[in-house]
Amino acid sequence: MKSAIATAAAIRAGETTALAECEAAIARIESGDGEINAVVVRDFDRARAAAQAIDAGPKDDRALLGVPMTVKESFDVAGLATSWGFAEHADHIAGEDAVAVQRLKAAGAVILGKTNIPVGLADLQTNNPNYGRTRNPHNLDRVSGGSSGGSAAALAAGFVPLEFGSDIGGSIRVPAAFCGVWGHKPTFGMLDTDGHYFPRTQGSAPNLSVIGPLARDPDDLALALDLVSDLPLPTPTPRNVSDWRILILARHPLAAASAAVSGAVDAVGATLAKASATVHHYSDLLPDIQSQHEDYLRILAVAMARGAPAPSGPPSTPMIVLLDRQAACRRAWRRLFRDYDAVIAPAWGTTAFPHDDTPLAERVLRIDDVATPFPMQLAYPGLATFPLLPATSVPVGIDPDGMPIGVQVIADRYADHTAIAVARVAHDLVWSR
Repeated sequence: MKSAIATAAAIRAGETTALAECEAAIARIESGDGEINAVVVRDFDRARAAAQAIDAGPKDDRALLGVPMTVKESFDVAGLATSWGFAEHADHIAGEDAVAVQRLKAAGAVILGKTNIPVGLADLQTNNPNYGRTRNPHNLDRVSGGSSGGSAAALAAGFVPLEFGSDIGGSIRVPAAFCGVWGHKPTFGMLDTDGHYFPRTQGSAPNLSVIGPLARDPDDLALALDLVSDLPLPTPTPRNVSDWRILILARHPLAAASAAVSGAVDAVGATLAKASATVHHYSDLLPDIQSQHEDYLRILAVAMARGAPAPSGPPSTPMIVLLDRQAACRRAWRRLFRDYDAVIAPAWGTTAFPHDDTPLAERVLRIDDVATPFPMQLAYPGLATFPLLPATSVPVGIDPDGMPIGVQVIADRYADHTAIAVARVAHDLVWSR
């Protein structure tokens, strides 16, 4: 299928119409989504009307002119349900579009509907009582990831070229890695999250949480980021591969990684080094990622609890202390990025795992036939989340079971386009080997 940019260009040139592209996307969903179950809130009639309105008007220069796309169920779209997977909120109908949806529509996008999520956006797989389970298009027995699992599955299945999700614990990066597509967790605070909040509240996004794009193409990813960002993000000066300075972090001291995933990260480093980039596998400048992970879990627990006390009582570390530690962590990463353009690490320690409805705290992953606690894997997405950094999930390989392998490229604060640029170079070099 065409990229979002190519689709808009073709519509603008009169080679196709917004309605034709809309109908083609609807047909792909209706014929292919039965077992995958990615697009769970469908708004096809209004999408057709929006496409017809575009065709009836002048062919303007809007970047997403007539491009059919979907968004994560957790975004408000006026007239559609926003439940976050909770049965008690299944009847909650949004009164207006989220800011991100407004900006996508203003750029010419045609919203076909919304994609599936886990309950409360609180899992790395996608299943809930309102919409059921989303399956990975590459293997229906495997998860699509979460919480933007429907988003990544819709892209991997070829239903749409562009999606929008959210990320606090890897919820963009992990589904993208599991499904073999691109995803970007932006610098914290750069994209307005209004209209992406818990149903029947007016709450703002908690500390750590961001919204961001997923796509089948890196140019679409970068474009969608810019279209929704509050302020322009800097674009790096074009460079030769030899100019990039990369730190490789193939494993986390607290979280196991499979041989396939850690090997893929090492292979990316080796390929970049062969192309004359500066590649290191160790730096004294790397923050204490063990204590960082412990503090990340403490703040994450507060954010996900939405003010409810933990079963054992209030957090043992006061929030002001955690925020002080977070500020120190951010400064440590800033010092590292004086010497490096990006850090490349796993997005998750495995590829997409089999469906498993065991409660998250009790769940166990088997990594190369060794049982490991599931929650420890949050150490990988937490690398970028706790210090509020941008990170791009990029597909770089296939594991022995035929499942996609994705890695994350982490860059300095506001260097979102650097993360995407390095991810593009890594992808192109690895896939061209």
